[in-house]
Amino acid sequence: MTTPRTEHLVLPGVLTAEQAAATVRGILAVQREDGAIPWFRGHHLDPWDHVEAAMALDAAGEHEAAERAYLWLATHQNPDGSWYAAYADGAHDDVTDRGCETNFVAYTAVGVWHHYLSTGDDTFLDRMWPVVHAAIECVLRLQQPGGQIGWKQQEDGTAVRDALLTGCSSIHHALRCALAIAEQREEAQPDWELAVGMLRHAIRRHPERFLDKDRYSMDWYYPVLGGALTGAEAKARVEEGWDRFVVPGLGVRCVVPNPWVTGGESAELALALWAMGESDRALDILQSIQHLRDPATGLYWTGYVFEDDAIWPRELTTWTAGSLLLAVAALGGHEATCAVFGGDRLPTGLDPDCCA
Repeated sequence: MTTPRTEHLVLPGVLTAEQAAATVRGILAVQREDGAIPWFRGHHLDPWDHVEAAMALDAAGEHEAAERAYLWLATHQNPDGSWYAAYADGAHDDVTDRGCETNFVAYTAVGVWHHYLSTGDDTFLDRMWPVVHAAIECVLRLQQPGGQIGWKQQEDGTAVRDALLTGCSSIHHALRCALAIAEQREEAQPDWELAVGMLRHAIRRHPERFLDKDRYSMDWYYPVLGGALTGAEAKARVEEGWDRFVVPGLGVRCVVPNPWVTGGESAELALALWAMGESDRALDILQSIQHLRDPATGLYWTGYVFEDDAIWPRELTTWTAGSLLLAVAALGGHEATCAVFGGDRLPTGLDPDCCA
C-alpha cells in the first residue's frame, strides 16, 4: 500500500500528517479490489457514501483507487441510469435494497467532476460521461412541476413524489457538477439548466414543497452545503439553527432533541461553514469531533451518545472518515475539493427567481 499524500490534509488540532495518512489507509483497507467501498467490511455499500469515500481518496492523491471506485459504479449502473440503494459487501454484490434514491444517483456527478479536477484525465471523463448523463436524466424524471425532486423510485418502478430538502439540496449540487462536466465536453444541456434553476427556487422560496424534517440537522445545513443558499441567506440559516444542533466541544446532533452527535454531520457542517467563508468555526467543529477517532484504524466512529458516554453505533464508517477528509482538504486548499464544494466555479443554470 502506498503512503498517501497528506499535504492538504494536515490541520492543527484535527490531523497530523501521520494521522491523515492513517485515515486514508483505513479507507483503502476497506475498499475491495473491484473498487467498491462499503461502509465497513461485511456491511453494505450505498452509492452516495461510496462516492464520498472515493472523493476523499482523490484528495489524498490516491487517484487509481478513486478511479476504481467510479468504474465500479459504471459497471453496476442499471439500464435506466440508476443504482440500487444498497448492495451487500460480498462476492456477488447482492442487492439488499432495490429502491433507487435520487440523491444517491445524482451524487455520482459530484464525484466524477472532483476526480477530473484532481487528475485532468480526459479519458476518464469520456468514459464516465454516458454514466453521468444517464444518471441525471434518471433523476430529473422525478422532478415535480414545482421544481422539487421526488426522493425515491420504488422497487416496482413507482416514482415517489414526496421530496426531501436534504436530498434535493444534494441533487442541486450534483446538477451543477453535471453541468460543469457538460460544459467541459461542450455538450449543452439546456434542460439541466432549467432543472437546477427550478430546484434552487424551490429550496430557497418554497419550504412547503418538501417533507417536514426540521428536526434533522441535515435539513438545516444542506441547503448551504449544496449551494442553494449563499451569502446573507446562508448566514441567516446557519445562525438560526446553531444552538439547536451544535453541542460545544462534541459536534453536531443528528436529530433534536436526541443527545447524539455524529461525525458525518459535523464534518459536513464544517464544509458548509468553510464554503461560507467561516473557516474558524469550521475548524472548531472539526476539532470537536476528534473524540470519535479510533487510533488503531485511523477511522471514525459514526456517533456518540453524550448522556450515556457511549459510542453508538459501534461502527467505523468509510463515509464518516471521507467527509472529515474532504472538510480538511477544503480548509487546506486542495484545489479540486475547493472548486467542487466552494461552488464559485460551478455553473448555476437559470436564475432561481425566474421560476414561479
